[in-house]
Amino acid sequence: MQKDKLLIIDDEERLRSLLARILELEGYDVLVASTGKEGLKKLQHESIAVVISDVKLPDVNGIELTSQIKAGWPATEIIVLTAFGTINDGVKAIKSGAFDYITKGDDNEKIIPLVSKAMDKALLQQRVLELEKKLNNKFGFDRLIGKSAAITDVIKLAQKVALTDTTVLLLGETGTGKELFAEAIHQASPRNAKTFVAVNCSAFTKELLESELFGHKAGSFTGAVKDKKGLFEEANGGTIFLDEIGELDHDLQAKLLRVLESQQFLKIGDTRPTQVNVRILAATNRNLLDEVNQGSFRSDLYYRLSVFTITLPALRHRKKDIAPLAEYFMNYFGLKVKKQFTGLSEKFIEKLEAYNWPGNIRELKNIIERAVILADDNTVDETLLPYEMQQPQTSKPGSVLSAFDLSTVEKLHIQRVLNHTHGNRAETARLLNIGIATLYRKLKDYGLE
Repeated sequence: MQKDKLLIIDDEERLRSLLARILELEGYDVLVASTGKEGLKKLQHESIAVVISDVKLPDVNGIELTSQIKAGWPATEIIVLTAFGTINDGVKAIKSGAFDYITKGDDNEKIIPLVSKAMDKALLQQRVLELEKKLNNKFGFDRLIGKSAAITDVIKLAQKVALTDTTVLLLGETGTGKELFAEAIHQASPRNAKTFVAVNCSAFTKELLESELFGHKAGSFTGAVKDKKGLFEEANGGTIFLDEIGELDHDLQAKLLRVLESQQFLKIGDTRPTQVNVRILAATNRNLLDEVNQGSFRSDLYYRLSVFTITLPALRHRKKDIAPLAEYFMNYFGLKVKKQFTGLSEKFIEKLEAYNWPGNIRELKNIIERAVILADDNTVDETLLPYEMQQPQTSKPGSVLSAFDLSTVEKLHIQRVLNHTHGNRAETARLLNIGIATLYRKLKDYGLE
């Protein structure tokens, strides 16, 4: 969408020409139409940011036209022209999605700042939609950011298996993007026109998960007042993604094995099997082979799930991708909070690349969102990072900190308060209710200087 392209819809040629001339002198690319039908046709063939439309048109009411335009082109902003004494029409138009209204005969200079504001909003909306599309577009692998060998090798494997109907087991630490990969595999598969269903197996009790996955018959248990379709039925013809598969109860493991072997299952309370055609993708951050050896995971299910295994790399193993990922999240969250940034400072990137990222991409996303919210100017710099990332954490030689050790709790609390005060030590000492000298001693003891 071009920022300076707008459309004037009005059946009064004199007014239409006058408005077009005024706005062309302001540098806008102006198109004109005399009817609603003609205006909609131009919208179909041109990328128009703003529409200025009369509320009274020969073939359609401007309020109805506003609704049609917003339904078809949600990022386009509409300014409605009303006749003197018909302000009520303008109010109705705004309720239908118009940006604003202006009364015909008003000083023409009023239209210029109004159009400018509408243009800015339209451009922002379009950029948000484009980023949303990158997050949710049909071309699944296009939204996977990264050029490092660690991630490109994995993407190539996933692209190859996506074209088949093979069961895939995605391995990797928490936050490495396993669900994103699963959806990308689905979108690149012949099943992409059908449903993709994702379920976290650790988020439900055994009984509730069984009902969610396989459904139940009315009266099969207390509260089952009617038949319920399970997620396997919802995903029929498509793909189901079972995240945290290592958390699956032993009885449900047996039921899942039957689906893998026969594409059939029994609903709770049913006596006849339900037939489905579903591709199964699974993921875990556990070592399932160890779980098999310990007897907590069925070996037959493991070998059926791991026909094709893909291990996603941790973020610390793909350092080259940290900067582009951070920049992407900066732009995405910047648009969400209506801020524009020139970029990330070199020191900010250095701190990100020096960090170990135990939470992987999910943690990076959260840290960038926080930095964007805190930023006061157009550059994201290292002062916006959590305090513990600004100061490399070290411990006293020979010291071992545990989760139950009092000094560990004290250190973490001091870090949190420092983070809250953005490193202001005087304010930190005040909030902790200790002297500044005591704070400096503790900072030295805990390696937080």
